[in-house]
Amino acid sequence: MQGHRIGYIRVSTFEQNPQRQLEQVQVDRVFVDKASGKDARRPQLSELLEFIREGDTVVVHSMDRLARNLDDLRRIVQGLVKRGICVEFVKEHLTFTGEDSPMATLMLSVMGAFAEFERTLIRERQREGIVLAKQRGAYRGRKKALPPDKIEELRRQIAGGATKAQAARDFGISRETLYNYLAATGSNNAGQPA
Repeated sequence: MQGHRIGYIRVSTFEQNPQRQLEQVQVDRVFVDKASGKDARRPQLSELLEFIREGDTVVVHSMDRLARNLDDLRRIVQGLVKRGICVEFVKEHLTFTGEDSPMATLMLSVMGAFAEFERTLIRERQREGIVLAKQRGAYRGRKKALPPDKIEELRRQIAGGATKAQAARDFGISRETLYNYLAATGSNNAGQPA
C-alpha cells in the first residue's frame, strides 16, 4: 500500500502567498505555518509530525522552509526517515528514504549548510541596507502597530487598572510592543509584568 503525500508550507508573513510553494505538486493534505523560520514553535509542523505515518512522504518546497538551521534540518529529516517516512525537497530535487547512501547524507548536510549560509547573507545585506538608508535619512523603521490615538487609549486602560496581558490581547499586539509603547510615553509602571 502506497502512503500519502503530505505537503508542508511555511511562509514568514501573513502577506506571503503559501500556494506558490507547492504549486503543481500533487499532495493529499497540506499543513501551512505562517511563522518565521527561526521560530522553533510551529504548530502546523508539530501537527504534521503527529499526523504522518510510516510509508507517507513529506513534500516541502525547499530545505529552508522546513528547518531553522542545519542541525534542525538534520534532526527533522533523520527523525522522519527513522519512522519509515520519506522526505522530498522539490527545489533541491532531493528525496530521503532512510535507505540513503552516505552520499545522500552528505548532500543533506551540504545543501542544508548552503541554505543556512544564504539566509545569513540575506540578513547581513538587509542590515547593511538599513544602515545605508539611515545614513541617507530614508529609513523610517517599522510601521507602528497602533496609531497614536490607540496608543493613548491603551495607556489610559493600563492607568485605569487593566492588566497588560489583557490590554495587549484587546489591541492585538504583543506584550513586548505594549511595554515599548508604555516606556515611550513615560508610564511609571511600564516595566512591571502583567
